[in-house]
Amino acid sequence: MSYLGVGVSPGNVPVYHSTNLKVIDRRVRVAELVLRCVICGLGVIAAALVGTDTQVKEIFTIQKKAKFTDMKALVFLVIANGIVAAYSLVQVLRCVVSMVRGNVLFSKPIAWIIFSGDQVMAYVSVAAVGAAAQSAVFAKLGQSELQWMKICNMYDKFCNQVGEGIASALLVSLSTVVLSCISAFNLFRLYGGNKSKSSGATRW
Repeated sequence: MSYLGVGVSPGNVPVYHSTNLKVIDRRVRVAELVLRCVICGLGVIAAALVGTDTQVKEIFTIQKKAKFTDMKALVFLVIANGIVAAYSLVQVLRCVVSMVRGNVLFSKPIAWIIFSGDQVMAYVSVAAVGAAAQSAVFAKLGQSELQWMKICNMYDKFCNQVGEGIASALLVSLSTVVLSCISAFNLFRLYGGNKSKSSGATRW
């Protein structure tokens, strides 16, 4: 039995379940909002660094321009970070509206949609960083067995800026992984709450 959010244990010790849940929910929502803002900002930075990176070199009187579209992995990285940033912006607006209105997420379908979206963004971000990092290693070190040149010896500025973009994208991918864990917590605690309620009703 409980009155005004105060639960009474079998030992007649008051337990403030509602207050604790509200504090936890507030902290989780603040952490989620901060992470989504970080992902949005760093995603834009990563896409801008790689997408605007160019360098022109003159080789035997022929000018050769290096750009991110020359490597499919970098194209994937730019597109992936753009999508992740746009998705995060939408979720930031949702979080802000939810916090202003004081709403708590109790809808399982919406929680499933958010969880699924966060999972997809995490997988896409990690895959993009992995592909770009592998291509960057080949560009930096080359591959003598396949007669691949060390491109970064000629396009040092281009490679440095790409490296900065990949570093930003790496932070984005790590943040999306943490965020997917938070969305999983938000989803599965809904089922845990129902389970505890049913067990409590059976006990009394």
